[in-house]
Amino acid sequence: MKKSYVVVGNGVAGASAVLAIRARDATGTIALVSDESDHFFARTALMYAFMDKLPRRAMEPYERHSWRERGIDLVRARVTDLDASRHRLTLGDDRTLPYDRLLLATGSRARRLDVPGVTDDLAGLVHFVTLADLDACEKYTPTTKRAVVVGGGLIGIELVECLRFHGVAVTFLVREPWYWPAALSHEEAAMAALEMRRHGVDVREGAAVATVARDANGRVAAVTTTAGETIACEMLGVCIGVEPQVQWLRGVKTPPTIGRGVMVDATLRTSLEDVWAAGDCAELPDGRVESIWYSAKRQGTLAGENMSGRPKGYATPVFFNSAKLFELEYTTVGALTDVEDGAESLYATHPTRSLSWRIVHAGDKVLGFNALGSRWDHTVLTRWIEEERPLDWVRTNLRAAQFDVELGRAPLHEMTARAMRVQRKGASAEGV
Repeated sequence: MKKSYVVVGNGVAGASAVLAIRARDATGTIALVSDESDHFFARTALMYAFMDKLPRRAMEPYERHSWRERGIDLVRARVTDLDASRHRLTLGDDRTLPYDRLLLATGSRARRLDVPGVTDDLAGLVHFVTLADLDACEKYTPTTKRAVVVGGGLIGIELVECLRFHGVAVTFLVREPWYWPAALSHEEAAMAALEMRRHGVDVREGAAVATVARDANGRVAAVTTTAGETIACEMLGVCIGVEPQVQWLRGVKTPPTIGRGVMVDATLRTSLEDVWAAGDCAELPDGRVESIWYSAKRQGTLAGENMSGRPKGYATPVFFNSAKLFELEYTTVGALTDVEDGAESLYATHPTRSLSWRIVHAGDKVLGFNALGSRWDHTVLTRWIEEERPLDWVRTNLRAAQFDVELGRAPLHEMTARAMRVQRKGASAEGV
């Protein structure tokens, strides 16, 4: 008997899931439901669309006909109710959608800024997570002379770079003592801040939004900081992280168990029969929510396989990420803050160039790696961490992990290394 699969959310987790289902089940019906867009798009490409480097159609990794050819039904609708006892969803237009097996892959939403003056109807208030956010950014940018962006991670710097590309003056408020302390040491953050300032960004560390004023038309007019300074602006970009998009599930007829996200077991099953969850909306058994594109893809694929075949447990991979902070290459692999007692850190810099690498190690094994200013192959570094290679061996072979890019290799022989304290997860930046 043919099974009916429904996946709610067409981000990378949902799209990966339906492809995995179809690879294992050639006859079952598959519906991919989303109210954000008609087709799956790469969320990591938002900044390139905003900077006019990609048309929106080019943000879609798959040709549109490929969904039809695989027999995947794309449903543009909002899900308003879930009745797991009847294996049925209700959509915003009151249609119902039955399922045999359901995946919740609703992703995450931008965390809201809770200060006086900020309301949902504030014109000029933008985030940078969804296509609707991109629409808002493109709407307000032409009439913006100065923007204030608040936040200290990758999304924040991406929005800052996009606004600078369009000639908007930007003040970047970083609440912590330095930019992105969850990922960068004080020295690495200083390198990133220097790069931002080189591109004309007014970076303010240790500053946060206290209040927001609006003009007679209801648009952002000024931001007052916690230091008491008032900054006139026409746009406020809020990039203070994301949270699982699960609020709507609390009000459905049969909600799954929800903590920070939809709680799942090792096979990504929820507390509801025949319902799984994956990606940014899923809370793993150890309480983690892996809000990163690569993890969402991995989880979505596994969920699809488990829904259509023999269940397998999710094994958290060695963490990695890569990006560009304006022109500054950034690569991170493994654990840098959430590490065992006795862990140590070795940090190397170049005397005249914005180049660094940092290795966290414990005992006789390497745990994590951070690098700025050059390109690295995370697959090599991941293998060394999995093999528990010792620090001296990694230093001797470090060149093998660099991409052979013209002018892209860091001159490792010119860099000087020194011991550095390990900043532990949850520790205050001030105490480091």
